Amino acid sequence: MFEHIIILTGKTVDEIVIERVQEHIKLIHKQNAEMLAFSQFKTALENVLYLLYMSDEEIKELFSNAVSSQMHLGIIPNGLCPYAIRNYGVATDVIDAIDDVFSTPTAFPVDLLYCNGLPVIGNVVIGNVHGMNQVCNECPNYFKRAGAFFSDLMKLSFQRYTITTAKGNVTNTAAAGMMIFEHNISGMSRNLLKEDLSFHDGRLHALILAPASIISYLYYLFLSYFLNRLFMENLPDSIGLVASSKLDISSPKPIEYMYDGNAYTEEKVSIEVVRNAVNIYLGRNISDTQTQNSQEDEKETVRVQGLPKSEMSAVLVSEPLPFLPKADEEDFKELFISLRQSAKFSSVFIVLMVLSTLLATTGLFQSSAPVIIGAMILAPLMAPIISFAMGVLRGEKELLKESSTTLFLGIVTALLFSCLYTYMMPLNVLTDEMQSRLNPNVLDLMVAIISGVAGAYANAKSEVAKSLAGVAIAVALVPPLSVTGIGIGWGNWEVVYGSFLLFMTNLAGITLAASLTFLVLGFSPVKRAGKGIVFTTMFLVLITIPLFFSFYKVIEQNKIFMQLKTLDHVLLADQKVGLRTLSVDLSKETPVVYIETRSTLLLTNSQLKSIKQKVDEVLNRPVVVNILSEIELDQ
Repeated sequence: MFEHIIILTGKTVDEIVIERVQEHIKLIHKQNAEMLAFSQFKTALENVLYLLYMSDEEIKELFSNAVSSQMHLGIIPNGLCPYAIRNYGVATDVIDAIDDVFSTPTAFPVDLLYCNGLPVIGNVVIGNVHGMNQVCNECPNYFKRAGAFFSDLMKLSFQRYTITTAKGNVTNTAAAGMMIFEHNISGMSRNLLKEDLSFHDGRLHALILAPASIISYLYYLFLSYFLNRLFMENLPDSIGLVASSKLDISSPKPIEYMYDGNAYTEEKVSIEVVRNAVNIYLGRNISDTQTQNSQEDEKETVRVQGLPKSEMSAVLVSEPLPFLPKADEEDFKELFISLRQSAKFSSVFIVLMVLSTLLATTGLFQSSAPVIIGAMILAPLMAPIISFAMGVLRGEKELLKESSTTLFLGIVTALLFSCLYTYMMPLNVLTDEMQSRLNPNVLDLMVAIISGVAGAYANAKSEVAKSLAGVAIAVALVPPLSVTGIGIGWGNWEVVYGSFLLFMTNLAGITLAASLTFLVLGFSPVKRAGKGIVFTTMFLVLITIPLFFSFYKVIEQNKIFMQLKTLDHVLLADQKVGLRTLSVDLSKETPVVYIETRSTLLLTNSQLKSIKQKVDEVLNRPVVVNILSEIELDQ
């Protein structure tokens, strides 16, 4: 309970509203409320509740005088203080707002944002933040959103900035715009930014918009306009985040910025937070988490890894935004050094190649999948192929020469040792693991393409390099070469053709996919990449022709399996005979179907012919039926 309640009024006063407030306070809360013009206000009194019926500018003027004082302030909603209403969660209905004040035990100490020495109620916007502002994100009309989306797409421009935090962290970048706010109520849609930030953690938050390509910009606009969601812990690469108690922002050009509806131009912008500056009764739209102290009060957050660095900053400021991203020079140098190292032929490479080949060949003879997987992980072939892909993309002759030499020697090593191993092996049986690598089809090409994308991405992004083992398992480069060596050892050229076609499918698919991935990631301009991409694509098209024929056979096999699924049993002379389709061979002129029967009596020749007839009827065409009979004997 306060000794006095004073309604501070600004230049514009709605006396009807003031009378309504006074009557409500007297009737419901049993106290009298006096009215005082802000122009006559001089000194804050203790144990007094000040209800503000003022404009945003007048409220900020009061804040300048009330910082660190013990004034207890409540906001009476009116059309002249939209930023104060939104920023402090005030109810738009006058009576609801008054009841919220009286239902709260005490005023809450909140931080206050200052920009170049002046208080800010909402946020500070530098440049153009394209879609972060509340108007765009809270518009219920999707057609208007779409119109704003394409309008922003045409307005993007960049400016260089130097951003220095309170602890001296310096970020030099180019950005389209920045939004700086103390918490996420004012000026930004609460639906867009999902986290609720504290009112008194002593930190401001700056979102820095700097898409490096049209693709990344479209992705950001899609998130903000249509999905309407951003997460502070998982922002897209086109947005940097800085959280600190103070930011100094400078630029070679004058900085245009806005806050609380007013536009300014300065050479430098200094923004800071004064902690627990004023005591305000917060409204019902404030969540509990926003009134809690942050455990990271003294910490700064600087997440700007995805923002343009020196070379890219110059490009964005002086040239049109590229359609695809361009890798920064530092990132490119690091990757290129790694790929050059991977392309070199070494004793380590040859030892791993021999061991993986021997292990894979042993696993193939054993028909052991775990042993073959071990050989896949051990195999070093993926590294020179990824280097070869970068050489193809950029036309780097030295990288192409080194990687192709290493790759060729690796292939020869695998064929030689698997052939010798087979020649000494007293086995001449085509196992299931060998058979599975003799008929590559379009699905195998898809595996190679996806693996190529994953391999290039894992090399380009050091944080996901640990996934390379999984890529090697997925694409299985050495086992097909081992089967080719086995075929050479046996003198079986069908085995050689099928398995080597699978290897070449993997090689071409990985090379093209990895090259395109590096292109999308910005490691080469499109003009420079054209020639290499065209030749690789032509080679892949030639390989794809036999793969489509194989894939057609797979479709036919699947069709026959699905048709025979309906034929799970037949009745023959009052005897129920179970049927199960084992496999389908389409390599012969007439398809061969392998079927297993299960019965209690030995089937006669006429009964077997009846089964054959049933199969022909179901498939609606003649086939050769091989029947494996199982007899169930009663105990």
